[in-house]
Amino acid sequence: MKAAVLDHGRMVLRDDVAEPVPAQNQVLVQVKACGICGSDLHFAKHGRRMLELGAEMTSGGITSAGLALGLDLDRDVFMGHEFAAEVLEVGPDTESPLGPGSLVTSIPILFGPGGIEPIVYSNTTIGGYAERMLLSSFMLLAVPNGLDASRAALTEPMAVGLHAVNKSNIGPGEAAVVLGCGPVGLSVIAALRMKGVGHILAADFSPARRDLAQRLGAHQTVDPREETAWAAWARSGRGGSAVIFEAIGVPGIINDIMRSAPGGSRVVVVGVCMEADTFTPFFGISKELNMQFVLGYEPAEFAESLRAIAEGDIDVAPLVTAEVGLDQVGWAFDALGDPEQHCKIVVTP
Repeated sequence: MKAAVLDHGRMVLRDDVAEPVPAQNQVLVQVKACGICGSDLHFAKHGRRMLELGAEMTSGGITSAGLALGLDLDRDVFMGHEFAAEVLEVGPDTESPLGPGSLVTSIPILFGPGGIEPIVYSNTTIGGYAERMLLSSFMLLAVPNGLDASRAALTEPMAVGLHAVNKSNIGPGEAAVVLGCGPVGLSVIAALRMKGVGHILAADFSPARRDLAQRLGAHQTVDPREETAWAAWARSGRGGSAVIFEAIGVPGIINDIMRSAPGGSRVVVVGVCMEADTFTPFFGISKELNMQFVLGYEPAEFAESLRAIAEGDIDVAPLVTAEVGLDQVGWAFDALGDPEQHCKIVVTP
């Protein structure tokens, strides 16, 4: 079987991967589409550092970031957690209402005889950058309304944005500032618009990303080289506190937000910074800022995102800028470094 794997920081094609065999409460699926996540790009570059940081906070064998202990970066690493697939075979002694021929998606977690393993980064559990993979039968969600697999595969990243918005507790009459319009920031914008937030200001250096932000629901966009988000916020006439989503993930951003944000604002950190960072508590104390860090999503949020995409509440089509085969995954990882050319590349094995 063919699969694209991470080999010492580069994605390469293997054509001799052992066929996965479903155990009890598992199904074998044929991958129809798998989105390339920014976290995969981060892991390809910073995998060892991520494992080191994960080990510092690990309990119970798996970190909160879904990193399994014992992952060996000197061996092939399977990745791909934004997928839609067709059921091929149901495992032994397994009852599944979604049998062969069903188009499905799932939260990327596999339950098996050896325990639980995230379908994120693994030496043994195959992910969505492969022709076939295993899923847990009781985790499957049917893809409704004839939704195309490449759109259904974006359920997972859209759920990340919905979770961040839910954690913010943004309410009627409040407005939002989204800093960074990569896939995560865009998913936040889509969720804010779906929830009826009256004013969404989005900031990004990339004209292409600002255009996508508007298409997904931002009411106002700003190029930070020409005007700060905070000046644009004041100019919008909103004034007062804001609900701010940090979706950039580089050192210095949190401190800049705390220094510049209006008093009483809530800050939701959804961007993943891989380096040590510092901030000045005086800024937050003086302004009585509230800060929330978020990760992932709840099962109900995953299901709600699938429904929203299938029923047209969220149009994910503009996000998909290319589709590639398994032999082009390495190229796609490189191409996603240019925000003017690509936002979300979907692998279609």
